[in-house]
Amino acid sequence: MLIKTSASFVKEFIDSVDEALQELKPNAKLTTIQKNWLGFCLMGILMLNAVNWAKFERAGLGSYKSSALSWMFHHAKIAWDLLLRASVITVLKQHGITEGTLVLDESDRARSKRTRFIYKAHKQKDKKTGGYINGQTVVLLLLVTETVTFPVGFAFYMPDPVVSAWKKKDDRLKKEGVAKKDRPAKPEKNKDYPSKLEIALELLQSFKNHHPEIKVNSVLADALYGTADFMDKASMIFEGVQVISQLRSNQNIKFRGKRINLKNYFNKRNQGVSKKFSIRGGKLIEGIVSSARLYVDAHGKKRFVIALKYEGEEKYRYLVATDMTWRTVDIIQAYTLRWLVEVFFEDWKLYEGWGQEAKQLGEDGSSRSLILSLLFDHCLLLHPEQKACIENKQPMNTVGSLLRRLQMEALFETVADLLSSADDIGEKLKELANKIKTVFQLMPSGKHMIGRDLGRLEPTNSLISRANG
Repeated sequence: MLIKTSASFVKEFIDSVDEALQELKPNAKLTTIQKNWLGFCLMGILMLNAVNWAKFERAGLGSYKSSALSWMFHHAKIAWDLLLRASVITVLKQHGITEGTLVLDESDRARSKRTRFIYKAHKQKDKKTGGYINGQTVVLLLLVTETVTFPVGFAFYMPDPVVSAWKKKDDRLKKEGVAKKDRPAKPEKNKDYPSKLEIALELLQSFKNHHPEIKVNSVLADALYGTADFMDKASMIFEGVQVISQLRSNQNIKFRGKRINLKNYFNKRNQGVSKKFSIRGGKLIEGIVSSARLYVDAHGKKRFVIALKYEGEEKYRYLVATDMTWRTVDIIQAYTLRWLVEVFFEDWKLYEGWGQEAKQLGEDGSSRSLILSLLFDHCLLLHPEQKACIENKQPMNTVGSLLRRLQMEALFETVADLLSSADDIGEKLKELANKIKTVFQLMPSGKHMIGRDLGRLEPTNSLISRANG
């Protein structure tokens, strides 16, 4: 695929982001060179699904050198700290968004074995193999609205290596039967390594500070965030908004003065009944549901707890909500919106540049390449085809199908530009062919043995007797 010029919708998006930047900070205005560079990068992601300067150079047939692209990325005076915020403002404004639901989740991305210079890369459990890999973890905040779902904040997470080493040693000593008093004490918390819950609260507070005009209807997060501290603090950030998460089946509640875990309570004392509810505002499905306002031991207060089994499932999952004035069905239907973050992760990793090659070095390298990827996601939301779908109240197009269309349109524009020079089309073709040969240089393969010495691959007569001896 070739990158000739930025598509019109990309240029319009960058102009809108620039306007938002100037409103946030007048001297943050993008220069013409910065706009062109940013447009070229977004087109590179569109065509190549990567943030890779060498690939960008080849796709642009040398119009930008990889060294120049990299220099702009690292040294140009772009207000990176405001760029994503300005992009969020652009999406909110152009889609007329005034309210929505915030969803928190984290995503792991595998990197190479040697990750010393990749920001906050650490050992992760590989869900596919059961082993361990090196990778990055990103905590993301998404806004789900009646029209679009899009990222509004992120932060990288890394466990404290000192605490990780202590835990590994502590687990080994525990298995050996060493008493707790004889094992090393847990190291003090290092503020440079905030937990996922602390990062999530910072993202929520940042959204509240930057977009106070947006009404937040609820906050959704998985079981990792189902602690009393997180749920109470998240709710208070938005003046008591509903926060929905999950509890473990072995967590205790108080029932008639006695402690009992959730599994036993809902299986023996409060069995569910069949109910129908909609999934993400769509089709109705049937599930087994039971609910109660219960005192949760770990939270030290009453919560709205729901036991839920979708059709075909054998075990309950346990939803927990802070606002006990909501109906059971409303909490369930709200929590189904959390699935949308999984759809975003799939699109983001498959089509929007945050793949194996998005591994620029250092904190700036990781953060800025991620910002470029999220900007590209926002840019696609403002494509005329997507806007038309919203205006006509029709389902929006998938990212994959939209990208395939845009890639072919970009290729067509390159060919059309070439054919428009009818007077010297022959010279244009020769010029293009020479550029292709210059940029796409052929490299020698190490797989084939031409020009090498294979060695003597045959028996030696003088060794026959020794072999038979």
